[in-house]
Amino acid sequence: MIAKRHDRSMPRWVGIAVALLLGLAAVQPAHAQDATTLKARHASMRDRLANNQFGRPIFLESAQTAGDLKGDIYSVVDFPFATVADALKPIDHWCDILILHLNVKACKAGGSGGAGTLSVAAGKKFDQPIEDAYKLEFAYKLVTATADYLQVNLSADDGPLGTKNYRIQLQATPIDARHSFIHMSYSYGYGMAARIAMQAYLATIGRDKVGFSFTERRPDGQPAYVGSVLGLIERNTMRYYLAIDSYLGAYALPAAEQPEKRLRTWYGATERYATQLHEMDQNEYMEMKHNEIRRQRGEAK
Repeated sequence: MIAKRHDRSMPRWVGIAVALLLGLAAVQPAHAQDATTLKARHASMRDRLANNQFGRPIFLESAQTAGDLKGDIYSVVDFPFATVADALKPIDHWCDILILHLNVKACKAGGSGGAGTLSVAAGKKFDQPIEDAYKLEFAYKLVTATADYLQVNLSADDGPLGTKNYRIQLQATPIDARHSFIHMSYSYGYGMAARIAMQAYLATIGRDKVGFSFTERRPDGQPAYVGSVLGLIERNTMRYYLAIDSYLGAYALPAAEQPEKRLRTWYGATERYATQLHEMDQNEYMEMKHNEIRRQRGEAK
């Protein structure tokens, strides 16, 4: 497959490490910590949500410090808050969300109520034996679930190559009877080994890849998108946001119809931003994910 051919330009350990570092980058504690603050954040961002490069109410930002990478996405979704909360509170629903991402090969949820564990296998962008994927344990915590505010945290203290402090955080609040405001934040800390792995990726198969942010336009009028590690963070921030949005979009369907709807919606949504997110054709993606979902359900090895 195409993904396999591209991966030959990198050592195997670099490919697996980068898949995990960049596909499962996680979230720092978010700016807003309650409904009032999150609603105020929405009010302050109305213009940016209405006028942006995405063609929908989304705002994306990224940041890099000496040892951390971070991405934040804010969005208005066309779902009542009750639907958002019902869909995103249960721990097992998060496995159905995460598996939509190219790099997530499997996910198993353990626990119930407000705490538990998500055992995630992360690998490359093709169907591969599960034993070749890297295993990561995320602690799940339902921090807050009230009539007007939801906060869910996923966290892992350690990762490969000396990475640490993986965080995935989601916040949501209603803005009217039919719409909700979501903030999703990602971050992780990294050391020298992870820095080397990322540099290897950016010098080979990630060389020409870009993100979504831009501050200037080229002479032909086209935007000059951010590249390097910020572009990486932005691509995966968007992939996970689209996974959540796709999950919400299929949630009202009968249970048996939801997985197929989620897969097709996610792929179609990523192709809307093909410059940044295209990695494989739809048939290849669907076949890979059908196999992974069957394996996740225990229907295949």
